[in-house]
Amino acid sequence: MLAFETSCDETSAAVVSAGVVLSNVVASQTRLHAPYGGVVPELATREHLRNLLPVARQALRDAGLTAADLDAVAATQGPGLPGALLIGLKAAQALAFSLGKPFLGIHHHEAHLYSPFISAGPPPAGFAQFQPSVSLIVSGGHTLLVQVKGEFQHRVLGSTVDDAAGECFDKVGKLLGLAYPAGPEMDRLAAQGNPRALPFPRPMLHDPGDDFSFSGLKTSVRHFLEKNPAWPDDPARLRDLCASVQAAIVDVLVAKTIRAALRLGAPCVTVSGGVACNSALRRQLTQACQREGLKLRLAEKKYATDNAAMIGILAERKLLAGLPPASLDAEIQPSWAL
Repeated sequence: MLAFETSCDETSAAVVSAGVVLSNVVASQTRLHAPYGGVVPELATREHLRNLLPVARQALRDAGLTAADLDAVAATQGPGLPGALLIGLKAAQALAFSLGKPFLGIHHHEAHLYSPFISAGPPPAGFAQFQPSVSLIVSGGHTLLVQVKGEFQHRVLGSTVDDAAGECFDKVGKLLGLAYPAGPEMDRLAAQGNPRALPFPRPMLHDPGDDFSFSGLKTSVRHFLEKNPAWPDDPARLRDLCASVQAAIVDVLVAKTIRAALRLGAPCVTVSGGVACNSALRRQLTQACQREGLKLRLAEKKYATDNAAMIGILAERKLLAGLPPASLDAEIQPSWAL
């Protein structure tokens, strides 16, 4: 299975076979978009056009295969940036047509749901360890809590009503003068700061529902900086700022995830998406799950961010389960609900 992922600003191709990732190549566009402080859709689309064929060829070379060896082709069908999605989807459909092989269109978030179970080892690793769970998908564009009852059986419990967690990291980082994407740099600085230095709000922490909100936290930081404009110029205070903001975000993510798992009797918690790379989130979730007797599956960092391996793994599982392939005329679904 050759898979493409082009939903946003990562051009990725991967080859998977029997639940094993044979190759996973990612061409990042971070430097391209950094001067603008965020992803520029038109630039992302052009970069996908430039990168897709070289990335696909490299993925096949790394796997020791040629296109003639493929049994099926998959791509992200949505959600995502329309122009970016078009590049990967239409390339996959064209390749499947030329080879006379099945094509599968995959939901980006659904692939994230199963990415914590990707394993470099052969079965019974990976998907054989799958079990019912509450899954947190947390990235720059999305913050979702999902109940996964079984393979391909899931229910969205809650989502963000405004800014996603990763978006909050990036926007606060911009207020602090950090380069885009700010999340990794805030994580690095926070490791040396005091997370209790500033009492920023924990939005919707005590709300009984499973939704999230992070725009109020961003506004709180902006108001603080208006009153204390010199704080980011002091290295020690900047570290405390980053640690305090990170603590506010992580506290909400951990508390609501654990609460949902306990309420639903889910024995396992899984976490994926770019923010799943955050060290404080990984540490606090590990501690919380150990305390509550829950199993925890964290996506490996290389599979937490956008990647084609998770697209290919899920597509292969669906094909082997007898689910029908998609039409070669299927269109992108930029706002595809999970």
